[in-house]
Amino acid sequence: MTQRKTSTLKQTYPLPVHHSWPLYERDRFFELGQMHGFDTLDSIADVADTMRREAPARPRLGSWECDLSDNSLAWSSEVYDIFGIPRGAAVTRDEAVALYAEGSRAAMETLRAHAIKHRRGFTLDVEIRPAAAPARWMRLIAAPVCVDDVIVKLQGLKFIVPTND
Repeated sequence: MTQRKTSTLKQTYPLPVHHSWPLYERDRFFELGQMHGFDTLDSIADVADTMRREAPARPRLGSWECDLSDNSLAWSSEVYDIFGIPRGAAVTRDEAVALYAEGSRAAMETLRAHAIKHRRGFTLDVEIRPAAAPARWMRLIAAPVCVDDVIVKLQGLKFIVPTND
């Protein structure tokens, strides 16, 4: 008879959403039109629930891109605000990644590598620690962009996950 070890996972809030999804489901998880209109959100239950909790203030969605040839970042104004960095400031990927809590950074890097290797998108709730703001949770939605069958960049959305405080 073999004994099986069981481990207890530490529950955190919000519960992490980390999964990858095939690119053919990109519209379901990622299309900006779906994210901005409450009518079309029902197909993405976890995002829809978050958006409804935040209503009527509606969370501000930030868009971002990472060029894989040099890891350069392009952020919308909202992403700068989420990270507490002055809008338009030059930010390297290393500087941005340093603002993620250790466990969140490790999970994000793992899913990022998986997304690039297997051409899959992913969704992940991460804890960030902005320089000029308290720690908070952010939803990260990412998908690879292919040109001529080669992944050239990742792009996605970020928004603050509301808490029940």
